[in-house]
Amino acid sequence: MATSLVWRSLGVVPYDDALDMQVNQALKLLNLEDDAQTVFALEHPRTITVGRNGSEANILLPIEVLTRKGFEVRMVDRGGDVTYHGPGQWVLYPVLHLAPWGNDVARFVRNLEEVVIRALAEDGIEGRRIDDLPGVWVGEDKICAVGARVKKRPSGEFVTYHGIALNVNTNLEDFDVIVPCGIRDRGVTSVAAVLGEPQDMKAWEDRLRRHFAEVFACDVVLAEAPA
Repeated sequence: MATSLVWRSLGVVPYDDALDMQVNQALKLLNLEDDAQTVFALEHPRTITVGRNGSEANILLPIEVLTRKGFEVRMVDRGGDVTYHGPGQWVLYPVLHLAPWGNDVARFVRNLEEVVIRALAEDGIEGRRIDDLPGVWVGEDKICAVGARVKKRPSGEFVTYHGIALNVNTNLEDFDVIVPCGIRDRGVTSVAAVLGEPQDMKAWEDRLRRHFAEVFACDVVLAEAPA
């Protein structure tokens, strides 16, 4: 029987609120209080996050200047370096326990990338992986960031949170205030930039949900609000 997964479509959610949702759900899984596989799908206001392996040197303006410009800056516990979230970007936060997928973190990350690669391919966009650089790339430009955090249940099973951020209609100029993912010799792009026209965000969420079900071989149930 296929694994069942709940997809919670939340609209625009402040970063701190979304992190609380993820952590609370992850704690339920870690403490064996819940067994639900959940994906939170949302957009964020303009937010810069710095991962555990990141450096504030990759933020190119003083934080007080960024605050005046309407950005929030957060230090977070995912892997990776500096990234940007903002309107027009689909963020998926899978909070999962990985037994149905071999308890394999590397496989989980590849699956996340594969979801995006398949979604892009529907419009003839060739998304690819680059060795040692997590995420999905179009040519030399990153179109989707990936950053996960995993913790262990007492059984040794991994529980994940954080996830992916796909640039659909994202304002790429907002990336100018950081060195995205700490990589100085590559750029960023979006679906709208590649295709030359704005995209329907709802249609892209539907597409991502469909490919998530395919790649993770699960049954997806759509829910509109957090539990």
